[in-house]
Amino acid sequence: MTEHKIIDARGLSCPQPVIMTRQAINETGKGSLEVLVDSGTARDNVTRLAKKNGWSVKIVESSAENYRLVLQK
Repeated sequence: MTEHKIIDARGLSCPQPVIMTRQAINETGKGSLEVLVDSGTARDNVTRLAKKNGWSVKIVESSAENYRLVLQK
């Protein structure tokens, strides 16, 4: 069964969302991750990290400056 993990990094400033995502990527290896962030900078940095590690990223903007990033590998 594929693992699905949710990382809630809202309210945290960079680099904390990236560090949390990198840890989850390393622990999970493959599957599906959701990362919740509330800034464009965190969105961009987490997206860059995920793509660099071979994960696909779908960005869902739930409201102004609130993003749900769906990472899959």
